Amino acid sequence: MTRKLTLFFLSILMLVSCGPYSGSQHGEGNKGKETGISLKEQVPPGFFPQKIKIAAVGDSLTQGVGDSTDQGGYVPYLTDLLEKERSIKEVEVNNFGVKGNRTNELLETIGSPDVQTALQEADIVIMTIGGNDIMKVVRENFMNLELNDFEAEQELFKTRLTDAIESIRAANPDSTVILIGLYNPFVKWFADVKEMDEIVEGWNDTSQSVIEQYNHAYFVDINDLFLGDDENLLFKDHFHPNDRGYELIAGRVYAELDGQALKELHQRTLTAVKEEIQDQ
Repeated sequence: MTRKLTLFFLSILMLVSCGPYSGSQHGEGNKGKETGISLKEQVPPGFFPQKIKIAAVGDSLTQGVGDSTDQGGYVPYLTDLLEKERSIKEVEVNNFGVKGNRTNELLETIGSPDVQTALQEADIVIMTIGGNDIMKVVRENFMNLELNDFEAEQELFKTRLTDAIESIRAANPDSTVILIGLYNPFVKWFADVKEMDEIVEGWNDTSQSVIEQYNHAYFVDINDLFLGDDENLLFKDHFHPNDRGYELIAGRVYAELDGQALKELHQRTLTAVKEEIQDQ
């Protein structure tokens, strides 16, 4: 926030926050006018519309494979929704999604200098990861796929996901972290393998259990969006979302942000403004 803008807000606050005259009328002496400048906690979110920065990391869902506009899958839909908020004047996105990324490769991505810089500056970090970890097991056991084939990989997934979030937190302890869950596209390929639903649900449970260990971190479940037959939400490869699928994913992420997460962002902005006013 520029000094000029800060002084403008300071002038407003001086007008509404000055303390009452406290002089005595009974010989105690005139103590003068006590004034205080305070930024009330109930200031509405739209009072300080802010520019927010998003760092998106993960796999092809973040890169946007299947998006006909080639603009980043769910990200532009989410940006449009956020910029309609009174509390947000602009959204800046750094998209580091990489097709085919598994959790071990996500850790490498997060450790790169460009991503570290973006994470340090991000208000919100959004992740999509895990689908390729499952796909790895499917490919390696294609001819004889069983539930226990996924158990060891699921444990590795949990460890690496925890490491990824720890790395994000190390770069920026205050950012809001959103982890988008997995959906089951395999029903198109393995209609007779009903256990695939159970596998996806189990991995989503693991993701949620990890994310719940952290403050201002949220899990967004999207699996139910892709279970119905009423609307085709998959790209022609029967694996990635199509435009409508990405739009619905963005809607789910926005719904999560529109609750507690945006309130937290507003509160952090309010705190920063208060600290700047106190430093004047």
